Amino acid sequence: MVDLRLVAPALVAWLAACVVVRQDATTGRMVACACAAGALSVFAAAGVRSGRHTGRTARAGPGPASWGASVALALVVAVAVLGAGAAHVAARDALAVGVSASGPDGMPSADATAPDSLGTPADGAAAGAKGTTTVTGTVDGLARPLASSWPGAPPRARVDVRVEHMGSGATATERGGSVVVLGPGSWGGVRPGERVVVAGRWSVLPRGDRAAAILVTDDAPTVVAHAPPLHVVAGALRATVDRQADRLPGDAGALLPGVTVGDTARVPDDLRDALRVSGLTHLTAVSGAHFALVGALVVAGVGALGAPRAVRAGAVLLVGGALVTLVGASPSVLRAAVMAVVGCGGMLLGRRAAAPAALSTSVVVLLVVDPWLATELGFVLSVLATGGLVLLGGPLAERWSTRLPRPLATALAAPVAAQVACAPVVLLVTPTVSVLAVPANMLAAPAVAPATVLGLAAAVVGTWWPAGGDVVAGLAGAACWWVGTVARAVAGTPGAAVTWLPGVPGVILLAVAGAATVRLSWPSREPP
Repeated sequence: MVDLRLVAPALVAWLAACVVVRQDATTGRMVACACAAGALSVFAAAGVRSGRHTGRTARAGPGPASWGASVALALVVAVAVLGAGAAHVAARDALAVGVSASGPDGMPSADATAPDSLGTPADGAAAGAKGTTTVTGTVDGLARPLASSWPGAPPRARVDVRVEHMGSGATATERGGSVVVLGPGSWGGVRPGERVVVAGRWSVLPRGDRAAAILVTDDAPTVVAHAPPLHVVAGALRATVDRQADRLPGDAGALLPGVTVGDTARVPDDLRDALRVSGLTHLTAVSGAHFALVGALVVAGVGALGAPRAVRAGAVLLVGGALVTLVGASPSVLRAAVMAVVGCGGMLLGRRAAAPAALSTSVVVLLVVDPWLATELGFVLSVLATGGLVLLGGPLAERWSTRLPRPLATALAAPVAAQVACAPVVLLVTPTVSVLAVPANMLAAPAVAPATVLGLAAAVVGTWWPAGGDVVAGLAGAACWWVGTVARAVAGTPGAAVTWLPGVPGVILLAVAGAATVRLSWPSREPP
């Protein structure tokens, strides 16, 4: 029996996060208080009904206390997300006001104003406002190259910086929140965890964005504190992957960093389009598959030494944390990492965690920590794909295994489940449907595990033994070449992608079509 009791609270958390990041902090707190009052009322009402229900003949199905507890739990989750989100929004809005109130020397400008009584940034912090300022903060995540504005334009990079101080010298003030720095190509070399000082032209971002402002600078980064040792090691591993990719030809070199650490900067536009049309873009995004493969190897290796269950869970957590540091804390990576933590908790308790409950718990935890995840497409697709695999992949594989060999049934069920779950959301971004995504994923599947595991092994070995790492990277590159070959062959097939009805009607129609496909593909348990 699939445990879906935590799905409703996760959906409520998602809705609450979408609301709170678009409102001012005071409104978020007021809604949180209203939800808290509602939860207390539901608890009280459920208790009274339960008392009246005691002694009577119980009817089949959940009683009033059970329904009341479920509603109260959803409201409590909403309170947690709204309360934490309001605190995040307050810090972001304060940073937006502080940025807009700073002159080039960090001193408050003459027209600076404070937030109004509702916590809304005043006119000086209105979206699109511009000026100059200096901030000191920590690099948060990997630097990403920006597309050239025109042929021959100098390279530029985007870096997220978690702000610690604004201004300089005696005028510096402590701040929270983050800004996006757009700078010259030299910013591409900064490491996560480094402390930098940047002066630039700011532009306040509208509410709903995680960052409070964009800082555009023409200066090279000024590093005032080096990254922690763990980030330095991760940077060395990523540099090794780049060096190994340089030695591989064609699609092998383009895909190796993406399949290994999620870096798609080398993927050319034609291959990027082929991956999109064939439904293989997800293979270049680090998510649950990487953690599942690495975690399985760690459990097998530590288990072979006779380690107890607690040690195996601890080893998975340790290696999973290192993998997050290596590939960067993107939304899908964070979701997969938190779900792994929940799964390890089940391992420590000596029982297998229910996958839907683990996914729902990971969603709630992540939205409490970072409510802006709810509005990011990568996170949405990651959760939907995992939910599709959990709710549809297993049952389809189980039923199809009565007519097909078990490995083939599993290989077919996984892409079908993920495609049915994700296709309606993808349609909001591009009004086309990848008709051949399922066969493309089945053809590419045998190369995914070797490309990922060998790519990570090549990075580790190559950092200390370059020659040996190049040999392993060559094997990983062969698997990456196969993925690129499948993508190009499928994308070149007539009818690989068809234009679909755009907008909400198209989403509803595609969702209904997916549900009908699953229903028609749901055979009886017994073969004829």
